[in-house]
Amino acid sequence: MNADGWLERLRREGRIVVVGASLAGLRAAETLRDKGFAGSLTMIGDEPYEPYDRPPLSKQVLLGMSTADRTALPRRRALDATWRLGVPATGLDMAAKRVRLADGDEVPYDRLLIATGVRARPWPREAEAELDGVFVLRTRDDGAALARRLAEGPKRVFVIGAGFTGSEIASACRERGVAVTVAERGAAPLVGALGGVVGAVAGDLQRKHGVDLRCGVMVTSLEGDASGRVRAAHLSDGSTVETDVVVVSLGATRNTEWLAGSGLGAGPRGIACDAGCRAFDVRGIVTDDIFVAGDVARSPHALFGYQFLSLEHWGNAVSQARTAAHNMLSESTDRIPHMWVPAFWSSQFGVNIKSVGVPSLGTEIVISQGTLDDHRFIGVYGYQGRVIGAVAFDHARWLPFYQEQIETTAPFPPPFPTVDRRSDGQRPMDADFPDPSIPTHGPTVTLSGYSPADRRMTFTPAH
Repeated sequence: MNADGWLERLRREGRIVVVGASLAGLRAAETLRDKGFAGSLTMIGDEPYEPYDRPPLSKQVLLGMSTADRTALPRRRALDATWRLGVPATGLDMAAKRVRLADGDEVPYDRLLIATGVRARPWPREAEAELDGVFVLRTRDDGAALARRLAEGPKRVFVIGAGFTGSEIASACRERGVAVTVAERGAAPLVGALGGVVGAVAGDLQRKHGVDLRCGVMVTSLEGDASGRVRAAHLSDGSTVETDVVVVSLGATRNTEWLAGSGLGAGPRGIACDAGCRAFDVRGIVTDDIFVAGDVARSPHALFGYQFLSLEHWGNAVSQARTAAHNMLSESTDRIPHMWVPAFWSSQFGVNIKSVGVPSLGTEIVISQGTLDDHRFIGVYGYQGRVIGAVAFDHARWLPFYQEQIETTAPFPPPFPTVDRRSDGQRPMDADFPDPSIPTHGPTVTLSGYSPADRRMTFTPAH
């Protein structure tokens, strides 16, 4: 059967399996149906819930403005899918084209999409992690449990890690009037994602809102009382903080362990795929029946030196899912590359923070609008003489302009004079990112090397 005939048969009566009942998994499934896929569609998820939205968990849910069970993602259309929820995938047989499940069942596929995402990295000492009052925040159950504890009015919340999630948790605590201490091993909050110049502003914001911020320290242990409830955190500087709630916000681990021994190119950094979302096997050869989307994927991006990027972004998950679904049903000549420009937003301490591009790749920064002192500005990042990213603190109307600068590889520093004469000048300064060998708790983009086959693609920016 020729390729045209096989694809037509796939669309009519094929079997597509999506592992990961996530944002990416749902949007991919909807796109498959939109594009005429009429075969069997199976959605596999390790949680017992249909796909839900995660950003509200660290915002509205912790503030008591909503509940975790009201975060279900809206459906764009009916899916006519078989849902296998609360049953994790435990293995993949690439030769037999089967996904193994924890209940012993096996699900056959003609095309497979992996969208298993990430999970919160737990506190490494298991006995301490199991103390009553120690939380992580990633899942719906996590959000519900932490929101209940905050509603009880704890004396102090101790947050380990001042990345975006940790900072949002601290912000929610202060908005609820709860005392909070934040410990960060880096020099400032958000330093891994936005650098020291902007991180200093984030730190100033936290302190002005009453956060007891401790930077440049590590948590050495958590202490419980006789009843098994957490009562204190011990720090590397010798200090002790008494607390009755600890939230561990040490970043994420990609959900790839179930693929061990499968022959797929999967590991701690995610699943390598090409620009069309097709997974690589362990030999660096691209597969044609396994696709990847969302936080678990790492794919090359032409705007950033074809390095593989792992993106933990809401918008990236949606865009990559739609690209993967399109390509699953298309001839090679009709496939499209995933070219979404990274974008991220966070709301904390009354400030709306948004970024585009990959600020963490930058070596220099220039404040082009507003001022750092006012906590209202645009910072533009440069790398090797070109604009590579931008971040806005309550100044988001300028971001589309800087996104275009990134897409057209505009020179850095930007050649145009500032529109806002109050800015901190046009002189670039060191963006002050930490040594990448020192872990911090903030990057939303991870640079993870090049394709094993060092493939190249052509990118023509839109005008």
